[in-house]
Amino acid sequence: MEFLDASPVNFLAVKNIANELEKAGYRHVAPREKLRQINAGDKIYVTKNDSSIYAFQMGKKPMAESGFRMICAHCDSPTFRIKPNSEITCEGGITKLNVEVYGGPIMSTWFDRPLTLAGRVIVRGADAMNPQTRLLHIRRPLLQINNLAIHFNRQVNDGVKLSKQKDMLPMLGVITDELERGNMLINIIVEELSKESPVRHEDILDFDIYLADATPACIYGAHNEWISSGRLDDLSMCFAGLEALLAAPADESTQILAIFDNEETGSQTKQGAGSPFLASIIKRLAGGQDSDEEAFYQAVERAFMVSADNAHAWHPNYSEKYDPTNHPILGGGPVIKFNAAQKYASDAVSASVFAEICREAGVPCQRFVNHSDVAGGSTLGNILASSIPLRGVDMGNPILAMHSCRETGSVADHLFCVKAFTRFYGDRT
Repeated sequence: MEFLDASPVNFLAVKNIANELEKAGYRHVAPREKLRQINAGDKIYVTKNDSSIYAFQMGKKPMAESGFRMICAHCDSPTFRIKPNSEITCEGGITKLNVEVYGGPIMSTWFDRPLTLAGRVIVRGADAMNPQTRLLHIRRPLLQINNLAIHFNRQVNDGVKLSKQKDMLPMLGVITDELERGNMLINIIVEELSKESPVRHEDILDFDIYLADATPACIYGAHNEWISSGRLDDLSMCFAGLEALLAAPADESTQILAIFDNEETGSQTKQGAGSPFLASIIKRLAGGQDSDEEAFYQAVERAFMVSADNAHAWHPNYSEKYDPTNHPILGGGPVIKFNAAQKYASDAVSASVFAEICREAGVPCQRFVNHSDVAGGSTLGNILASSIPLRGVDMGNPILAMHSCRETGSVADHLFCVKAFTRFYGDRT
């Protein structure tokens, strides 16, 4: 829950994961450095764009001999991005922000709740090619997207089509000084960043800033069995993978945690699962162990991937939306996902491998297949396999209200998942 609250956007999630890795003895390696000096047992991580991160605990044997075991997840979630020149001043000095949709949020869930801003700000550096990056997380309620009163929209409970451009603009504040006009947002950014070190208005070059729910994650239910939070999809899998990596002892095989960005928009970016970046890093590491071009290809053939992205839990109010024999429940354990159209990487072999890992870890395991009349989504597994032809499984913990501003998951499922992941990485205790 602390990780969720501290990670309202991809950039901060990556920073927080990096901090935990460094506490555990991992060292940061820049991709522009040579990777041939990495030895057995070394713990390293690399990042891309400040929004994806890849951790490696090198195996006791070369990857060409023992392969690697990889868990991958994604750190982005559906939200709203602040547009450039975003301030719109209305009657009475009310200022609202122009935003655009990121990913596929359930937009109505963002109404009438306190929101804040988080992301990265680009500040002038020593020269044009080397600007500085400053992370932003305003830890107080700052904005709100307000509903129209039912008196002006009597059909609101019958279903309303929302305009992304008109209906979803949050109110930021009221101008109290004409100098604020057009500068309210930048004033807030400067004030927030200057708490750490001074920043001038004229030094701010650009930003990637998003809306985030300002309400902390919480546990609820008669027996405290459920967790409610934004961004469970897919930060819960990121953190489960991190917990497992830090808990698992070194093994003969190299252990990898790959956290990608931009899954919610298709993964086709330099920091997404569709990028060749991870493949190039693994190739450099494998080749550096025995100076053989074949090493990478041998490692891939001996590897296994767990693509960890949350699954749809059975909803007690909408049972007709689910497959009659394959609908996972909250608290029932990790879910293996299948799709005949190959939107998931799982097949009978890889599913059997993961199910056995769960059995060995003492963890229950469930299956999910879409209702045949309901179109499903896609995830990381097959996208990553297009650049690294890995044997692997698509799985995730079951959650409700996927892509809502707040989703619901199971406390027990998170603990189950960490146990299964730790077993996968090589813990034989």
